[in-house]
Amino acid sequence: MAAPPVIISDHEVAQLLHYKDLIPRLEEALGKFSRRDTAEVIQPVRTTLPLRKHNGFMGLMPTYMEIDGILSTKLLCFYKREDGSNLPSTQATVVLMDPEYGNVKAVIDGKVITSMRTAAASAISAKLLMRPEAEILAILGTGKEALSHYNVFTEIFSFKEVRVWSRTRENAERFCKSVSGPVTLCVSVEEAVRGADAIVTVTRCTEPVLFGQWVKPGAHVAAVGACRPNWRELDDVLMKGAVVYADSREGALAESGDVILSGVEVFAEIGDVVNGTKPAYRDKTTVFKSLGMGIEDAVSAKLVLDKWNANQASRR
Repeated sequence: MAAPPVIISDHEVAQLLHYKDLIPRLEEALGKFSRRDTAEVIQPVRTTLPLRKHNGFMGLMPTYMEIDGILSTKLLCFYKREDGSNLPSTQATVVLMDPEYGNVKAVIDGKVITSMRTAAASAISAKLLMRPEAEILAILGTGKEALSHYNVFTEIFSFKEVRVWSRTRENAERFCKSVSGPVTLCVSVEEAVRGADAIVTVTRCTEPVLFGQWVKPGAHVAAVGACRPNWRELDDVLMKGAVVYADSREGALAESGDVILSGVEVFAEIGDVVNGTKPAYRDKTTVFKSLGMGIEDAVSAKLVLDKWNANQASRR
């Protein structure tokens, strides 16, 4: 008889999950995904159901990694909230199952996993595509994803300046107080991104907020928001003037308004760069369109469960 599933809270996840452990595992997983070997990874494009009454969506993100013995799905609800809303913009739960028996092994709160694996994927894109001499980071947005991106980008890179912009000064000031290092508050997007070497967009915008005329040639943009085919963060000038990479080509062509509405070609998946099958154009303006993938949640959840089990064993 199978043991009852382990329940792991976001608070516990935050104590167990660290970027130094997560990033190499995610980088390896992204490479496996882009090889399209079904013995390594089976991951369909996210299934999405509209929640019209609540101006939101429910997403289902299953993944099976046969060789690694990982069977997982994430249940995700995300919403287009009005400015000033106190309701959460995302909620998530990751379920790990035994691929042989089919029982649930663990149910893990997914908010911390989602924010950390998303930021880690952006950091991997920057490691591969950003110019090594990068000095200025700009973050557009001040929510949980903005904080996780600040944390990982300042942990693994040495920026001389980090700028942040938010639609409201109140949110920007709250963000500045929540981070552990220096940050410059900017009153406009243009002020934040002019001359920046790396730009992270983690907004709730559905219309372009970042315009190509403001972006320094050779800058790297990690575009994380706008996860619906009619939502955008980046304008046509930026998209058409950049080399565009994605976490999943199929995902970008199905879900990314920045890609679909601009009509640009996805040059490569970031996993192709990891595998060495496509080049990293560090000398050109690059965009990494991140939509988030089930494999990222699966690998992160497996790491959390392994650490949780190790902690339990050490207490016996």
